[in-house]
Amino acid sequence: MLVENFKVNSDKVQYSNDSIVSKYQYEHTEVTQSGDAVTVTPVSTEYEFKTDTRVPKLGVMLVGWGGNNGTTVTGGILANKHGITWMTKEGLRTPNYWGSLTQAATCRVGNMNGEEVYTPFKSLLPMVNPNDIELGGWDISGLNLADAMERAQVLDVELQRQLLPHMKDLVPLPGIYDPEFIAANQSERATNVIKGSKHEQVEAVRAQIRQFKQERGVDKIVVLWTANTERYSEVMEGVNDTADNLIKSIEKGEKEVSPSTLHAVACILEGVPFVNGSPQNTFVPGLIELAVKNNVLIGGDDFKSGQTKMKSVLVDFLVGAGIKPTSIVSYNHLGNNDGMNLSAPQTFRSKEISKSNVVDDMVASNSILYAPGEHPDHTVVIKYVPYVGDSKRAMDEYTSEIFMGGRNTIVMHNTCEDSLLAAPIILDLVILAELLTRIEVKKGGEADFQNFHPVAVLLSYLTKAPLVPEGTPVVNALAKQRAMLENIFRACIGLAPDNNMMLEFKN
Repeated sequence: MLVENFKVNSDKVQYSNDSIVSKYQYEHTEVTQSGDAVTVTPVSTEYEFKTDTRVPKLGVMLVGWGGNNGTTVTGGILANKHGITWMTKEGLRTPNYWGSLTQAATCRVGNMNGEEVYTPFKSLLPMVNPNDIELGGWDISGLNLADAMERAQVLDVELQRQLLPHMKDLVPLPGIYDPEFIAANQSERATNVIKGSKHEQVEAVRAQIRQFKQERGVDKIVVLWTANTERYSEVMEGVNDTADNLIKSIEKGEKEVSPSTLHAVACILEGVPFVNGSPQNTFVPGLIELAVKNNVLIGGDDFKSGQTKMKSVLVDFLVGAGIKPTSIVSYNHLGNNDGMNLSAPQTFRSKEISKSNVVDDMVASNSILYAPGEHPDHTVVIKYVPYVGDSKRAMDEYTSEIFMGGRNTIVMHNTCEDSLLAAPIILDLVILAELLTRIEVKKGGEADFQNFHPVAVLLSYLTKAPLVPEGTPVVNALAKQRAMLENIFRACIGLAPDNNMMLEFKN
C-alpha cells in the first residue's frame, strides 16, 4: 500500500504552520578497551530536530548547463512540467522522474492489517517539486540549450522537437575556462568565457548569482558543478591549504586554483550551497575551511550513477557474506564529451581516484577476510569511443576466494545511458541540499538549534567519493548510505529507524 501523505501521532512530535519539531532518542553504542578486554556499552542520547516546512522557490544554477547532463535535466523538467508526450518505435512515452531517490523511491512506514505500508521518499519531509525549479547556469560553450540538446544526442528526436520552443531561448552565462585544468580537446567549445583575472572571475560569478536571484524571484539558489572533469589541483602550503591563503591566492592569480574552486568560492561568499558532481578535488583544504567558517553547505564528489553504484552494492554483499574479493577489474568505454575530456591522462586520473576508493570501507569492515594493509587488486580503465555516444558500456570482473581455496568469478556487463542516469541524481542533490539547509538539530540540554555540519555527509548516497568532515568515517556501501539519509529524515518526524526486525510478527 502506498500513502502519499501521513501525520505522526506522538507526544514527541509537534506540528506548526511553519515547522516540525521532534524529540528523538538516538540509540547507539560506545566501545572501549582496557588491556585485552573490550566492552560495548549501549548509549541513548536525546536529540531534538526542527525542520522548517516552508518550501522555498528554488533556483538551480548548473556549471556546465549546456552539456549532456545540463540539457537532459532541463529537457526532463520541461517535459514533466508541460506534460509532453512523444512517440518512439516502442510506442507512446510519458515523462517521469524515474531514477530519482526523492521522486521515484519509497520508504516503509509500517504495517496495516498485515499489509506493508510505504510512502514516497519525498513525503517524509516537505521538499521542492522539481517542476517548480528555476533553472540557469554557466557554460564555456555559447550554444543555446536547444542546439546543445541536439548536440548531446541523448533525448529522443520527437521529444527534442517538442522541447525546441521551450529551450531555444535559454542561453548559458559565460563560464570560467582554464585550459590548464581540462583536456586540450575542449578548446574548440570555449566560445563563451569570463575574461579577466581569477579574482575578477570570482566577482563576475558572484554578480551573476545575485542577478539570477533577483531576475527569477527565487528565495534560494543551489549551484551544482556538472561541467568537465578537471585534473587534480596540487594542494600547496601557502596557496590553498587555508581559507585565508586561498583567498589571497585568488587575488594574486595563483595558477593552481581551478575553475571549479573559483565557482565554489564565489558561492560560499554569496551564502549559496555548492555541490560538486565531478571527481576532481574542488574542495581543497582552504575551501572546506572557508565553507565551515561561513556555514555554507558543500557536498560531493562525483555523481554515482552506474558502474560504481553497482560496485558499492556487490562488494558490500560479497564481504558481508564472508566471501573475499581479491581482484576487481572495471572497464568502461563511452563516446560523449565527458569521455572525450577523460581521454587526457591528467583528467582521467581524477576519475580513477574517485572510482578506486569505493570499496575501502567494506574491505576494512572484515579483518577476518583481510589482513592489515591487505586490499583487493583494483583496476579502472576508461576509453573514448565516439560511436557509442552517451550510451556508456561498463564491464566488470570480480574474482573472489571462497570455501577451501576455491575461486568465484562474477562478470557483469552494464549499458548505462549516462546522462539519463545522472540527471535524476542532479535533481536529488539540489533538492536534498536545499532541504538540509532547513533542518536544525540540538542535543538534549543544549540551548540553541544549529544546522548540520556544512560538509553535507547526507549526500553520500549520490556520490562516488563522499566528502566528509575531518575525522568522520567514510561510508561507501550503498545500503548504509541510503539508510543514513532515510533514518535521519525519519528522526526529523519522530520515527524510529526501519530496522526490519518485525518483532510484532515473531510471537
